[in-house]
Amino acid sequence: MNDTSSASAPAPVPPPLAGERAQAPVHPAPQPPRAGESTPGRGLWWMAFVGLLVLGVASVVLAYQAQQRVQALEQELVRRQQESQEQATEARALARQAQDLSRDASAKVALIDAKLAEVALQRGQLEELMQSLSRSRDENLIVDIEAGLRVAVQQAAITGSAEPLVAALKSAEERLQRVNQPRLEGVRRAIARDLERVKAVGVADISSLVIKLDEAVRLVDELPLVASSRVPSTAAPVGGPAPGRSAPKAAAGAADTAATDPEWLQWLRRSAEATWTEVRSLVRVTRIDQPEAMLIAPEQGFFLRENLKLRLLNARLALLSRQFETAQSDLRVSQRALERYFDTGSRRTAHVLELVRQVAAQAHQSAIPRPDDSFAALMAAAAGR
Repeated sequence: MNDTSSASAPAPVPPPLAGERAQAPVHPAPQPPRAGESTPGRGLWWMAFVGLLVLGVASVVLAYQAQQRVQALEQELVRRQQESQEQATEARALARQAQDLSRDASAKVALIDAKLAEVALQRGQLEELMQSLSRSRDENLIVDIEAGLRVAVQQAAITGSAEPLVAALKSAEERLQRVNQPRLEGVRRAIARDLERVKAVGVADISSLVIKLDEAVRLVDELPLVASSRVPSTAAPVGGPAPGRSAPKAAAGAADTAATDPEWLQWLRRSAEATWTEVRSLVRVTRIDQPEAMLIAPEQGFFLRENLKLRLLNARLALLSRQFETAQSDLRVSQRALERYFDTGSRRTAHVLELVRQVAAQAHQSAIPRPDDSFAALMAAAAGR
């Protein structure tokens, strides 16, 4: 198409030279087309029209596609804008909720801080109260222990027994172990030392000694006197058979002899034997170291027993009164009376003598030590040292 245009176009006219007058171009006169020949310009115009038509259709198609794409983009933009608006709305709602939650949380935190401060204040007050209660409890414990020990010392002085003081010291030690306070450890050690010292002292058990004296007083009425004691069956009678002769042999010999004697002689022998038996029962041979014991008449035995009871009862009262010298004196007199006027071969007399000897051996004065270390430790603990 370009080639055809260039061929049919007129040749360019050269510019005029200088000094020459410009002449108008001379164009050839158009000639009418011949019959049966096609003009080249018409074909070109047809082809241009077709090309323009194709271009227009293509542009329309492209414009339609572009419009569809633009509409799709607009719809996508609208959809995304709606989604963004919804998300923004949700975000604003969540932000408001978060703001509300933040305000609630701030209020709760402020309330918790106030309660925490109140709890801390109450805790401090409670700790101070506990410390004051602990101090007052320790002070009350110290006062109770000291009062108990002083009462126990008085009871030990009155009764003469270390049991009240030992019981008070043991109770105080157990209470201190349950409390387990370091500031009272010195008091516990002092009480343990005093307890060992009190246990090491041998103190007479007055109650057991009194029981033994009561038993001796009860048995006095059953004790046999030397003046009224019988001769043992094993004692040899006066004029009796020789020790070397046995009773069965003597009886067999007497039976053989009696069988050969006449009746009057046998009767005379039996009468003599009965008379001799009666006479022999009137005579007794015993050894008495103290003859005055045999001079006591039967009616005087009652007064002897009563005097012995009074001595034993006096010794009992002296023990209860902690008058050990008086008790020892009465016990020695009672022991001499038992050995002098009563049959020492009797088991009851021997038992009463043993009771009197035991009481005399155990009835002695023993000083009960005071718990001075415990009192000093209690005073130091009360003073706060």
